[in-house]
Amino acid sequence: MTASLAPVAGSPREVMELLRPWVLDGGDPLVMRTSGSTGEPKSIRLSHAAVLASAHAALARLGGPAQWLSALPATGVGGLQVLVRSIVAGTEPVFLDDHPDLASAVTAMTSPRRYASLVPTQLFRLVEAGRADVLASLDAVLLGGAAAPRAVLRRAADAGVHIVRTYGMTETCGGCVYDGVPLDGVRVRIEDDGRVAISGAVLADGMGDWLVTNDLGRIDGGTLSVLGRADQVAVSGGVNVPLAAVESTLRDEPGVLDLVVVAQPDPEWGERVVAFVVGDLDREGAAAAIEAAGHPRAWTPRAVHVLEALPLLPNGKPDRVALAGGSFPG
Repeated sequence: MTASLAPVAGSPREVMELLRPWVLDGGDPLVMRTSGSTGEPKSIRLSHAAVLASAHAALARLGGPAQWLSALPATGVGGLQVLVRSIVAGTEPVFLDDHPDLASAVTAMTSPRRYASLVPTQLFRLVEAGRADVLASLDAVLLGGAAAPRAVLRRAADAGVHIVRTYGMTETCGGCVYDGVPLDGVRVRIEDDGRVAISGAVLADGMGDWLVTNDLGRIDGGTLSVLGRADQVAVSGGVNVPLAAVESTLRDEPGVLDLVVVAQPDPEWGERVVAFVVGDLDREGAAAAIEAAGHPRAWTPRAVHVLEALPLLPNGKPDRVALAGGSFPG
């Protein structure tokens, strides 16, 4: 496919060359296509002002300009922003595509200050390979795209990795909340129905003053906690099961390295809740965890499948559609 900014297409290096004049001189909005992780991909228009507002706010929060590792597709907003921040900072990124693996790319970074932006699966693979320590040389590792299991975060922290957990989406030009605290110029509130709403200069075209997301959250002491998606509720045997709450509970089990909970069609139950796990968890352990968290036992997944790895979309997020559709055991 020919490299383009409307829609954004091409390798990170190709997109970088198109972005340089756009970042420095301005231009028509970028067009980003969402991942389609919910099965409904769409196009989002990101103005020059919004993209630059996000980049400057991110660099300010992290402590200033630095060299970046380009380890995500430029067709996703996380990978795109790595390139934009590099141009704003006047630095050249190290491209993962130029190296045999992630660890090699990190060691090729030479600037005094260095950042990376990864998805949890990339961190998990380094942890499993015993190479998480290579990330300890970086000043910050942004981790977004999906929630990371506590066991993986703990093992990375033990290796000396400085992880910054980010929350955002294409409609907010990428991560706009770092470790639960909104970036400068970004405001967050919780709607009456529990959904997270975001305001600020980082919003995409057509979003209005406030973007009301489909994510449930709470704010304690100015810190946002994202609890899961409002539209992820299974009705199994007449019981409403919030998949995000089940997933959040099971993800914190000591043996879980990666996990997704989905609803699959079932002729008897209407829908049945199924957990796909990388690591060590069985149905008995899942039931114990659900009850220990104070949730109804009926929320326990009716099946727990252990996989060597979760199926992924091109941007590194779990392919929930494939799992829910029965492309994997269930």
